[in-house]
Amino acid sequence: MEKKITPYKDSSEGKKKQVEQMFDTISENYDGLNRVISLGSDIKWRKKVIKMVAEKNPKTILDIATGTGDLAIQFAEKTSAEKIVGLDLSEGMLSVARKKVSGKAISKKIEFVQADSEALPFGDNTFDAITVSFGIRNFENLEKGLSEIFRVLKKGGIFVVLETSVPAKFPFKQGYHFYSKTILPLVGKLFSKDKVAYKYLSESASVFPHGERLNNILRKIGFNEVKNIPQTFGVATIYNATK
Repeated sequence: MEKKITPYKDSSEGKKKQVEQMFDTISENYDGLNRVISLGSDIKWRKKVIKMVAEKNPKTILDIATGTGDLAIQFAEKTSAEKIVGLDLSEGMLSVARKKVSGKAISKKIEFVQADSEALPFGDNTFDAITVSFGIRNFENLEKGLSEIFRVLKKGGIFVVLETSVPAKFPFKQGYHFYSKTILPLVGKLFSKDKVAYKYLSESASVFPHGERLNNILRKIGFNEVKNIPQTFGVATIYNATK
């Protein structure tokens, strides 16, 4: 049984509500902090996700845990998709995303929706492609969330996940632990309104099932052609699968 990590240890709220509250609080400076924390690497990782999806020429794309909408916006700009939906639990994050597209031509094919990833408000077999970037470790019930994704993905559709992981080899493993336990929470304390948010993001990454363990969960849900591709010495991993 996986250890359940929540943002606010003293809160009586469930993980889902705590995560929503946390992202509402840090939404205004989330993009800038992400660039600093990942040393800019998250931009390169997202480009790979976009390339994987674009190669399938999807007409409809769902980006879950879209946050401030970066990935959804890039799908609108760099793929031939006719409809992109960015979904997130946090209205604070989505308000930032909506400002980014306001008045732009791409706003006609992007919709930002506040909803629960474990109860997606879409019919079966709706989307050609679904992505989750740094979001599945925040699911309260991982298998329930993945089952919902499987349900709304079209037969033959592609599912791509970008998520943090823990390097296995020396010295990257030791360096990662020092960075995530010491530097990451310090950066969060100095620059974020929420002093515990970046501590939670570090802790949740350390216990989340990654690599072959996540591959096996995806296969259990019903996904096919499951692959994982470690990025930057294993500090992040891209997973792709089909239905």
